[in-house]
Amino acid sequence: MVENFVKPKISQLCEQCHSRKAQVKRPKNLQKICKECFYDVFETEIHNTIVNNKLFYPGERVAVGASGGKDSTVLAYILKLLNERYNYGIEIVLLSIDEGIIGYRDDSLATVKRNQQQYQLPLEIVSYKELYNWTMDEIVSCAGIRNSCTYCGVFRRQALDRGAAKLEINHVVTGHNADDMAETVLMNLLRGDVARLEKSTTIMTSSAGSPIKRSKPFKYSYQKEIVLYAHYKKLDYFSTECSYAPEAFRGTARELMKNLEAIRPSCIIDIIHSGENLVLKEKKIKQQFRKTSPKKVINNENDKHHDNKHNEIEIRPDGSVSLNKGGFIDGNRCERCGYLSSNKICKACILLEGLEANRAKIRLDNDTSSDGAAKLTRTLEQLSF
Repeated sequence: MVENFVKPKISQLCEQCHSRKAQVKRPKNLQKICKECFYDVFETEIHNTIVNNKLFYPGERVAVGASGGKDSTVLAYILKLLNERYNYGIEIVLLSIDEGIIGYRDDSLATVKRNQQQYQLPLEIVSYKELYNWTMDEIVSCAGIRNSCTYCGVFRRQALDRGAAKLEINHVVTGHNADDMAETVLMNLLRGDVARLEKSTTIMTSSAGSPIKRSKPFKYSYQKEIVLYAHYKKLDYFSTECSYAPEAFRGTARELMKNLEAIRPSCIIDIIHSGENLVLKEKKIKQQFRKTSPKKVINNENDKHHDNKHNEIEIRPDGSVSLNKGGFIDGNRCERCGYLSSNKICKACILLEGLEANRAKIRLDNDTSSDGAAKLTRTLEQLSF
């Protein structure tokens, strides 16, 4: 006996196709749609973002920053799908960074290797240990957990560029979504670092001194929608958060944004648009500078075609050197490692120098001499009276 078919009510129908039952409520605009329409809308929005911003050109080789998480997994899947559907003509390669976090990154890399087989894409893995002779676990044991994201952020960005250069690829695509972009805007505002707002909301970034550019096709895609897409498509991704992430300042901005989103779902896109449209007032550059010690400021008198503000070199308290006190010099490179830097020594090299100094101290403190005066001294130090 065939059961009677119950026709869904009009209020239960998909607001997009008006023929199937709605199963998804979009976090972005609270629109009730069916799964098929959700797939179509989600994929079409990303395609439009790629086309409108001219992110790719035919024949281009693109490296996807693959971490095994939901964002990078969906990004690799979507790019492969759209490339075949709309004939972008690009070659996609997975590029993973092994930071050296036991119990987290080793498990996520296993997911990336499964994705490689599932999507039939080449994979390249670059490790911190290989590049810097440090793992994140070693860095945290040396510098403390509160500074972990500072080190990881600087090293990871450089590692992605070095990995792309190794593959002879000039375009790195990352899975930064709308939530990430809005969090970055809030972080810069909370820290008073408004000078970074202009670059933090740019969908594609590049430098005159490097052929490698970066783009973010998920700039306008909500994190919740990415998770829904991965869930309904049954994609294989790693969902555990980094063990060092809870200590990051980004968590404060994320909590604030989530509270705002609960009241106003469009706040994420609104924050991004605010960052895009915010224009800083140009600073008035003084023609006369205060008298300083010759050790602190060095003037280049050989160049007669530039005024003083372009010739001045400032030595900062942390040892870094600003080549141009009047502004950023695009394309300058670090004297030690050759990576892009606004100073003579890049941030990564300064951090590594501090780590090496601390490592030497730790080795002395943890000396394990088995005999002689050193053993006797350690034994006496441990005695209590």
